[in-house]
Amino acid sequence: MSSINTVQVLIGLFGGLALFLYGMLQMSDALKTVAGGGLKRLLGYLTHNRFTGAITGVLVTAIVQSSSVTTVLLVGFITAGLMTLSQSIAVIMGANIGGTFTVQIIAFKVTQYALIPVTVGFAIMFLARRERWRFYGTALMGLGLIFFGMDVMGQATEPLRSFEPFAEMMSHIGTPLLGVIVGTLVTAVIQSSAATMGIIIILASHGFVTLEGGIALVLGANIGTCITALLAAIGEPREALQAALAHILFNVIGVVIWIWFIDDLAFAARYISPAYVGSPGVEHLAAETPRQIANAHTIFNVSNTLLLIWFTKPLAWLLNKLLPIREGEIELEVKPKYLDSNLLATPALALDRARLELGRLGTFALAMIKEVPGAMISGGREELERLRAMDEKVDSLHGGIVTYLGALSMQDLTPTQSRDLTDYLAVANYLESIGDMVETNLFEAGIERLGSHLEISDPTRHVLRTLHEKVQWAVERSLVALVHNDKAVANEVIDAKEEINELVHQAEQHLVHRLTADAPDRLEAFRVESEIIEHLKRVYYYAKRIAKTKA
Repeated sequence: MSSINTVQVLIGLFGGLALFLYGMLQMSDALKTVAGGGLKRLLGYLTHNRFTGAITGVLVTAIVQSSSVTTVLLVGFITAGLMTLSQSIAVIMGANIGGTFTVQIIAFKVTQYALIPVTVGFAIMFLARRERWRFYGTALMGLGLIFFGMDVMGQATEPLRSFEPFAEMMSHIGTPLLGVIVGTLVTAVIQSSAATMGIIIILASHGFVTLEGGIALVLGANIGTCITALLAAIGEPREALQAALAHILFNVIGVVIWIWFIDDLAFAARYISPAYVGSPGVEHLAAETPRQIANAHTIFNVSNTLLLIWFTKPLAWLLNKLLPIREGEIELEVKPKYLDSNLLATPALALDRARLELGRLGTFALAMIKEVPGAMISGGREELERLRAMDEKVDSLHGGIVTYLGALSMQDLTPTQSRDLTDYLAVANYLESIGDMVETNLFEAGIERLGSHLEISDPTRHVLRTLHEKVQWAVERSLVALVHNDKAVANEVIDAKEEINELVHQAEQHLVHRLTADAPDRLEAFRVESEIIEHLKRVYYYAKRIAKTKA
């Protein structure tokens, strides 16, 4: 390049791109933080059928400007059984439409005012006392950086307008297939379809890209953006891979259809876009084409959704065939099911997933409690060893949850989120303590019963089972309160304290009366039976502590 300063162009181009991507990251993270809690509720309320699911995808993605966050949310809903795979496909379709909002904003010629939102956003961040407002300031500043980055890229590429070799190279991109390939590769590399669209719009504003060539690049960008979701799904549960693959199938099918109708898409974009009043030529094309490309992008995604939304069930069937559940895949090893490292940057959603995982941890602890009567009162060595082995699942999940919450604690949390995180750590420890108590204390009491050849009488069994049933009820209800954020249920568990204490008192009185019974080893039996009562009482204590986090 003899007629232009290559280094200056590259520095401006990549520097502007860095500002653009950083602005996108700042804006998306801030919006996810302030809106994260509502996103889950929105998905839960509005995904009853494919059409409301698509609308929900539009709204959620438009709010956080990140289709990957929407996809991660869907994985959680699918694994929790709250949404079918076919419903999630409809949401992914809607997410593609929601992702066009940023591009529409970018297409407005407001780069000259970019520093205004940067200044205002920084002022809000610096002066606001409420943390929520500081996040809004961060989002506004991020939006300004997006425009400022585009302005820097636009100024850097300005000299290329008079550089003939570059214009010649760009003319070849007008070939549909080559345009799709270039758009795919660029988006796959920079991991942002919005950034690719920004570059396309800048090139169009300088007259380097025709509308038809820009549409080809846009189609490629829609395929390239799937790479981000696919990379994030590697190593994740099967549902995450299915969601990523659904995104790829939807976009690839759409591109394969529309690549033959680029001219028609261009006609529709010109028809709905405002016309430039002025003499024809490069300036005329540069003025009209950016808005037309943005509109073509929206038309493509809306049309694609309207066309393929009728085939969500066949697509779900295909995905289940491509990624089936393999024999022996379930429960080979207990691993966290809901925890997703991709959500750590969105604390509200990460905490929600941690709560679901705590509910799952609770089911394993509860399973141990349910086995106590059979193993402790009348079971043999085999039953006791099986009961002891169940604690491995509790310990495994406890470690995963604590590690996840530890990583989450490094993020910027609101006071409410910090309080929830502390509560969830406590709950994890309470549930592990229940498992440890069964695995150690009650197990040893059972071994002692076997070693001393003790036989627990029928009246004593009845007393112990009555107390056990109420304690088991308390654990079950505390888990319901935890998973469903149900304050009323939590208060039920707390209010059961007097009844539990009365049952403990009656059991202890019964054992005292049994001391005078004419039975062998009565003192030894009294000690073992007292231990069982005491440990059941401790289990209720932990259940009550869990309930208090939601009361």
